[in-house]
Amino acid sequence: MSTLVSAPVVAASASPRRRTRRRRVAWLLILVATVAVIAVLSVTFGNRTVSLPDIVAGLTGDIETTSAAAVARRVPRTLLALLVGAALAMAGTVMQGVTRNPLADPQILGINGGASLAVVTGLAFFGITSSLGYIWLAMLGAGLAAVFVYTIGSLGRGGASPLKLALAGAATAVAFTSLVSAILLPRIDVMSVFRFWQIGGVGGATFDKIALLLPFLAVGAVICIASSGALNSLALGDELATGLGERVRTARLVSALGAVILCGSATALAGPIGFVGLIVPHVCRLIVGPDHRWLLPVSALVGGGLLTVADVVGRVIARPQEVEVGVVTALIGAPFFIAIVRRQKMRAL
Repeated sequence: MSTLVSAPVVAASASPRRRTRRRRVAWLLILVATVAVIAVLSVTFGNRTVSLPDIVAGLTGDIETTSAAAVARRVPRTLLALLVGAALAMAGTVMQGVTRNPLADPQILGINGGASLAVVTGLAFFGITSSLGYIWLAMLGAGLAAVFVYTIGSLGRGGASPLKLALAGAATAVAFTSLVSAILLPRIDVMSVFRFWQIGGVGGATFDKIALLLPFLAVGAVICIASSGALNSLALGDELATGLGERVRTARLVSALGAVILCGSATALAGPIGFVGLIVPHVCRLIVGPDHRWLLPVSALVGGGLLTVADVVGRVIARPQEVEVGVVTALIGAPFFIAIVRRQKMRAL
């Protein structure tokens, strides 16, 4: 009798899991196809709309026309936008999981600000101008900023609550911005180099820069994906995570390390682009749910697609000039941020 009863129960419980898995796989395939289409559109549209033969000529290196030359410039730009968007989205997803804060984002938590301050300091006082130097400086600044914000947010009763972390991050970001301005104002030479980077953009992309960036992004992504199970445990709360055998502090430290590597290296080459890490995780949870094993790769796809679309929009709306991608993401992200704050306030009532 027990066998007859248990078999249908097991089948019934397995069926929803299979349906959920199929739905997630379907979404993953749809997103891969969508990102591929976005990449083609990014190469096609800009100051000059190009044709398929021009795209082929630009990809093969047969640059005889202005359109083919435009394609040759847009290909690394598109690749950098995909990589930076994926890195920022994954970093934001991990930060929201580590802090259990829906408002967590590399910009809001002051991580981008720390990276910017480190890069400016290296430019102004140590004469560092190489892309590799930017990457190491940005990761160092992002890491120190993360430690500082978490330390400040942990003071007082209750430890590092989501609200305290958000307030500490916002205050730290403002302080870092002021320090950056104080360093730049008397140094016109440094300001001319830094001002375009500070807005955030992918217009200066080259394959050499991308080659420098890839190892850091790969390491950060592997750390974050390897921490997906720990992030699922942390979402249940520290006590339950400990009961499940998770080392909470170690899990937070390792996960945060992966996020800092992703955020710092992406910020080094593209500048402090905001709101991608805030928007994407919320959208992806609606698609695949809260399981970080699926959430992280889906966030990478959506983040890369979002930043590439923002770059295309910035190129098209102000032709023949361009609007930097950091401005476009801010225009998209600010209303989204307000909506999240209002939603959290309504839940608290």
